[in-house]
Amino acid sequence: MSTVITSIDPRSPAELAGVRVGETLRAINGHTVVDVLDYRFYGYDSKTILTLESEGQERTVTIRKEEGRDLGLNFETYLMDEMHTCANHCVFCFVDQMPPNMRPSLYIKDDDERMSFLLGNYTTLTNLSEREAQRIIDLHISPINVSVHATDDALHCKMLGNKQASRSLDYMRAFGKAGIVMNGQIVVCPGWNDGEALRQTLSDLMDMNFAACCLVPVGITKYRKGLAKLAPVTKESAGAIIDIAEEFGAKALAQRGTRMFFCADELFLKAERPLPEDDYYEGYRHLENGVGLLRLLEQEFISALKYAELEKEPTPFTIATGVAAAPFLTELLNKVKEKFPCVQGEVIAVKNDFFGHTIDVAGLVTGQDIAAQLKGNMTGRRVLIPVHMLRHGETVFLDDYTVERLSAELDAEVQVCSGDGGELLDLMLETE
Repeated sequence: MSTVITSIDPRSPAELAGVRVGETLRAINGHTVVDVLDYRFYGYDSKTILTLESEGQERTVTIRKEEGRDLGLNFETYLMDEMHTCANHCVFCFVDQMPPNMRPSLYIKDDDERMSFLLGNYTTLTNLSEREAQRIIDLHISPINVSVHATDDALHCKMLGNKQASRSLDYMRAFGKAGIVMNGQIVVCPGWNDGEALRQTLSDLMDMNFAACCLVPVGITKYRKGLAKLAPVTKESAGAIIDIAEEFGAKALAQRGTRMFFCADELFLKAERPLPEDDYYEGYRHLENGVGLLRLLEQEFISALKYAELEKEPTPFTIATGVAAAPFLTELLNKVKEKFPCVQGEVIAVKNDFFGHTIDVAGLVTGQDIAAQLKGNMTGRRVLIPVHMLRHGETVFLDDYTVERLSAELDAEVQVCSGDGGELLDLMLETE
């Protein structure tokens, strides 16, 4: 890739300063520009001096603008560089457990620290060069989301399937000393990084000055063949994981005023334990890891239900969800029926025949499984599904079924809920 300017935003600082399409951006304020991080951070200042090159000739352009305002330059790719793909062979990698012949994007393994800063992706840091690591420290770039999994050197390398992975632990320690904000994620695999190994990891993350860390259970599909042997998280192992997280969360809360360690909703569902109360989630800062999604949904739902009124009888509906969340949503539906007995609705737990029954979360339910299990077996002609069943910003399921196709096969209107509790209630109470 390159830093050749492909377009310039109209009326942007760069256009007003006379920067031209086709020029190559070499440096900003004397700092070489290699990728989007250089562009973003060196271009933040109110006075920026661009070093530009065209046909072998260099020139400089001085731009004065509001601090933080983007220069308005666009390049061939968002990163201005090739994406760093994963060099690991993690024992729990979900991509390695995907069925064949799905859309190509589902097989891409990114491991790019720039996407961590800019988009919130998680990175193992194993791709990081010394230059890139030092740049993070020098520019104090935060936060960074780190896939940790284990902090024992040998176990870390074994879980990531990379003999050189221990250097990422060195980067974590260096970032912690430099005050870089790090958020961690641990995919817990029973028999691998749970028990005493998990205790060591959480203790080490406190010493490394991590800001927070989320614990999620390993996902195992029926396509897991020729890979390291893994056991699914059971009711007992989920409870043990939660207990360890609570143990270190209490220590962190006493020492730092934050719980620091958070378990995904899925762990509480597997352990058949009640979801924590609102204050556990500390402002719901880790929803992207499935931490607090259900509790927040419930709070919004109950708050909306308190003030809800009904003038006409709602049209009957079916909620399609994963096996794990079905009992929770059934409880919400029952609360609606208690207040409005005329409501005709049901929750159907869709078994994951596509990936295998060990996968029970709603986000991995496919259109074909919904079609097969709801056809001729549903109330009314409305089907409510959560938005995280679909590709981001689109109406396509993991198996390339579209909402339109599912609607046609079920002869029903498929309605997508964003995940807001108030919206879910509105859909339940919708009338013709």
